[in-house]
Amino acid sequence: MIEQRRLWEEEPQKKRARASPKENWERPLADRMRPRTLDEFLGQEHLLGPGRPLRRLLEAGEVPSAILYGPPGSGKTTLVRLMASVTGRKLLEINAVTAKVSQLRELVDAAKGEKEIRGGKTPLAFVDEIYHFNKQQQNVLLPAVERGDLILLGTTVENPYFEINKTLLSRAIVLELRPLKKEELIELLRRALADVERGLGKLGIEAEGEAIDRIAELSSGDARQALNRLEALAVAASKNGRKITAADVEALSPKALQRYDRAADEHYAVISAFIKSVRGSDPDAAVYWLARMLASGEDVRFIARRLLILAAEDVGLADPLAIAIAASAAYAVDWVGLPEGRIILSEATIYLASAPKSNSAYKAIDAAMSAVEGGDLMEVPPHLHATSPDYKYPHDDPRHWIPQNYLPEPRHFYHPGSLGKEAEMRDRLRQFWRRYRDDVLGQEKS
Repeated sequence: MIEQRRLWEEEPQKKRARASPKENWERPLADRMRPRTLDEFLGQEHLLGPGRPLRRLLEAGEVPSAILYGPPGSGKTTLVRLMASVTGRKLLEINAVTAKVSQLRELVDAAKGEKEIRGGKTPLAFVDEIYHFNKQQQNVLLPAVERGDLILLGTTVENPYFEINKTLLSRAIVLELRPLKKEELIELLRRALADVERGLGKLGIEAEGEAIDRIAELSSGDARQALNRLEALAVAASKNGRKITAADVEALSPKALQRYDRAADEHYAVISAFIKSVRGSDPDAAVYWLARMLASGEDVRFIARRLLILAAEDVGLADPLAIAIAASAAYAVDWVGLPEGRIILSEATIYLASAPKSNSAYKAIDAAMSAVEGGDLMEVPPHLHATSPDYKYPHDDPRHWIPQNYLPEPRHFYHPGSLGKEAEMRDRLRQFWRRYRDDVLGQEKS
């Protein structure tokens, strides 16, 4: 327990300031280059740009209880530490994964003591990976937040609206951090190369502009990833006095960092973009999002299921062959596997994206289900019963159709589209049923 208390006795940046030059050099570049002021902080202009509410609050010495939500390397921990240093508040840190209830109670007591020592200035309680908190852990901190004994700051890469208990969420604002833009990463990398005190300036290493651009591209908005790649390249180049080149970047780690987790937000964002690209008839976009999923290790069965649903829901009767192609692709990719399965999924994706679209089957079944669930429960007409002699057999007529009622009262759920094969179906149904001719009159009036 003594070691745990040390987390609350002094802020990490003060310990680092007292470290020896060698100890500082042993720290990763990404940690050494953490911004010390709001002006040094790169990215998150929507939160910290001039005149933004959060920036005005911090400059006035105020900090709201908040959940900082964003992908790795977007600056969540750095922003928490800046909140403490800019406002002159004590920062008490704890990790939600390892924190015990007894340690949280000690943290609350430490916060109360700090508030008294500092003349009523409330300290900040920083909980890393706060989505791991269970109800018992939350119950320890919530009264202290309510009383103002501490200001709660939590960080998470998981969507707080799904992963964090509502009682905790109601006592904090959610600050969403975004991946850094390419130009922001480039500026960060150039600073690190030039900084003699904290960066790589003492090494005297130069880097080609193309190399810096490529590191930024491969880092996918993650500042930590960008600095880690730069540090490895710089140390390697310093051994033989070489300049960092684009070829060096490719040789070290040619693949881009994939911000994708099959159980997290990026998964849902990418699959949503994939579905909407197919529905919107853009095969280029659809294949790109397919590639993103495949490169990130997405389950091919999951992708195949989505294609089957798209074939029925969005292509539908405009091209009835679509569902057969999607079903064949699902079977084939399950049989073949990767990497060749990517070609099968690509073919199905391009076919569905390029096909005419209709959601009439989807709307028809939903309308019929709504009618049934709403109490529209009709009896089967007597002539349709299995043993009825009054049923008229359609194939006895040359048209293979005989007028008769199939519902005791008229209902109209299916409204054909006008594209692809469905246009032919629509024209045929108009020959048989007045309600399908009335559909046309209704469209003409509108």
